[in-house]
Amino acid sequence: MRQKRNRVRFRAAVLATFVFGPLTGPVLAQPDLEPVIVRDPDMDMPEEQVPDVEPQERSKPVARAARIEVGEAPVIDGDLSDLAWAKAVVIDDIRQRQPDPGAPATEKTVIRVMYDANNIYFSVYAYDSDPEQVIVRSRARDGQILTGDNIQIILDPGQTRRNSYVFMMGPSGGRYDALRLNNVEELPQWDTLWEGRAMRVPDGWVAEIAIPFRNLSYEPGQTEWGFDFTRYIRRKAEIVRWSSTNPAIELADVSEAGTLTGITAVTPGLGLDVQPYVALRSQHDWSVPGDGAGLSGTGGGNIFYRVTPALTGTLTFNPDFSDAPLDDRQVNTTRFSLFFPETRDFFLQDAGNFEFGGRSFRRTNFDRQNSNARPFFSRNLGLVDGRPVTLIAGGKLSGEYGGFNIGALSVLTDETSASPGQVLSVARVTHPIFSQSRFGFVFTNGDPTGLTRNTVAGTDFNYRDTQTIPGKTLQADLYYERSFSNAKGDDDSYGTALNFPNEPWFGELGYKRVGANFAPALGFVNRNGMIQYDGTIGYFGRYRGADVVLRTIEIQARGQFVTDLRNRLEDYELRFGPRIFTPADDDFQLNLLQNYERLDQPFSLPTGVVVPAGAYEWTNFAWHMGTAESRPIRVHFDLNCCALYNGQGVRPRLDFYYRPSEVFELEVNYEGNFIRLPTGDVDIHIGAISGIVNFTPDMQLVVQTQYDNISGNFGFLGRFRWEFRPGSELLVALGQAIYIPGTGIPPAGVSTEFRATQLSVRLTRTFQF
Repeated sequence: MRQKRNRVRFRAAVLATFVFGPLTGPVLAQPDLEPVIVRDPDMDMPEEQVPDVEPQERSKPVARAARIEVGEAPVIDGDLSDLAWAKAVVIDDIRQRQPDPGAPATEKTVIRVMYDANNIYFSVYAYDSDPEQVIVRSRARDGQILTGDNIQIILDPGQTRRNSYVFMMGPSGGRYDALRLNNVEELPQWDTLWEGRAMRVPDGWVAEIAIPFRNLSYEPGQTEWGFDFTRYIRRKAEIVRWSSTNPAIELADVSEAGTLTGITAVTPGLGLDVQPYVALRSQHDWSVPGDGAGLSGTGGGNIFYRVTPALTGTLTFNPDFSDAPLDDRQVNTTRFSLFFPETRDFFLQDAGNFEFGGRSFRRTNFDRQNSNARPFFSRNLGLVDGRPVTLIAGGKLSGEYGGFNIGALSVLTDETSASPGQVLSVARVTHPIFSQSRFGFVFTNGDPTGLTRNTVAGTDFNYRDTQTIPGKTLQADLYYERSFSNAKGDDDSYGTALNFPNEPWFGELGYKRVGANFAPALGFVNRNGMIQYDGTIGYFGRYRGADVVLRTIEIQARGQFVTDLRNRLEDYELRFGPRIFTPADDDFQLNLLQNYERLDQPFSLPTGVVVPAGAYEWTNFAWHMGTAESRPIRVHFDLNCCALYNGQGVRPRLDFYYRPSEVFELEVNYEGNFIRLPTGDVDIHIGAISGIVNFTPDMQLVVQTQYDNISGNFGFLGRFRWEFRPGSELLVALGQAIYIPGTGIPPAGVSTEFRATQLSVRLTRTFQF
């Protein structure tokens, strides 16, 4: 797997210590243990098509985890006949989140929970009245497991009611883990060490999971953990849960999770993990005469130490990023720089500890400016003027201590031709306040270029309330930050967001101001000297019954206005339209868009076509169609048409997914942008193809290809990953860059030019003490 885990590399000459150990896995046997019989679900469904305006929400349930001895621990093989499971607590009152919130699940589910000094164990018996119709999709580690039937274990060990871990499994045995942050965002790039096996049985499927305490952050003596369970029954578009069944709140939201009690006397071990790696690399640039394909070796790794069970210190040396995927190809047709999300595992680990500002910086396709003015953007670590620079070493402290959530990071970069090595640092601290809220501050220091002295300090407050209005949620976020630069001077940015995420009515308001000289060198700013206003109001209707045509309908009106610091309007976008989901989980959306943009200066589109200064107003429509994720062939099509500035613009996008089984996956993406202006025409083509072969849940081959006709760059990346034991893997990565000039597809009369070829073979091993 990509080493996103809570780990990264440690320089050491330890190649001799890498031994594969036993490679044969346990033989899966059909479970003999008969789970406790739960009540029969109520299969009666209303026949009339009636909007559900008040989802039925239960109080938070409580279950006491059963204690077993270490010698009684079950073998994690998907066979539930281990005698220890008879001692486990049984949870079987599972209710629908959709399509009929609060109603009994249409299929029976039995969850068992127990723990010993080392691990917490879960078994799930997912009964199914038609087991041949269970939808089985990806079995890749951190793959598209969500597109088929699956179960999810959600843990909030500190009962933060804001942040949690999620562990997911599908019937194929595929595993997925992620961090859920601030009740709104999920980071699938996070990984930790845990075991899970699944298997199909005549009346459904089963899963067996073991999660080591040593790999979770929690306060010493914490005996009550936030806990929830989710099951997807894909052919019915049904989601069932143990606790929070209110569909109006985010799936990542743990504020309404239940509680596991009685977790005592656990052993986190010494809390020391050492994860060294060794790698062989070869690179050849075909465009440089005489460039030989040299072979080099390197090593590095990580050391992780749990200062307390809830606070982890990390040291990394010579981190390796050969497992990072290709960035999604983008072509900029705006006046502002594009935001590329982080893909490197080391910086994605514990990323939630560095999140700042709440919804003011939450990115969506609509909120184009929400990444603007971030105080910390980890992609700036290891990049100087867009060029990669080696990270020599780094240190990180993350977790909880004394009721404070802590994230601190410093890295030492290598010198470049223009500047010496730099020490770049960020610190983030938050503290809970009231029942579900928090306040905190952030501090960054350093400039990756080394050309200026730059510091940023900021504070924020995230408010959440589920009690003032019974059954409803209120959210608010407030932030203030100031940058100090000897080159640009001092300036600030501040903003607020109010959110009412409920049914049937919902809404949101936002405000953000970015000063003209606000310049966080370790952050992200693509538009200075602006004030942004956002507003959303909408209605969400939910329909029940066996014969309904629609499952849900959402009608939404949204607006975003941007002014300069004197409140002179610079641009706006208004959007209105419905989105519907069918009972099969297909969705359709149609929006009417009204745009305005005032240009004080002309700017150039790709290929040099100029948009003159002036005021422009145009009307478009945006149409979206998407088939259900559970289908073996899935298609998403988006079309934005047909005006742009004082001309025409048509922007189609097609995403095609083919998953005939859990073994093979294919994804094809195409995005076009066809612009016709009085000053010239621009045709943009961006294409990508990726494929996955899942030999086993722990062995995959992933291939990515990308091309855009503006840069003429074709990229290929192939990665073979084999996790031969938890935390230890072999990774082989092959990359190829090819230049294909031209502005059409295919470019006519131009020969291709091979450029850099890179091959990397890396062996990683994790030692736990």
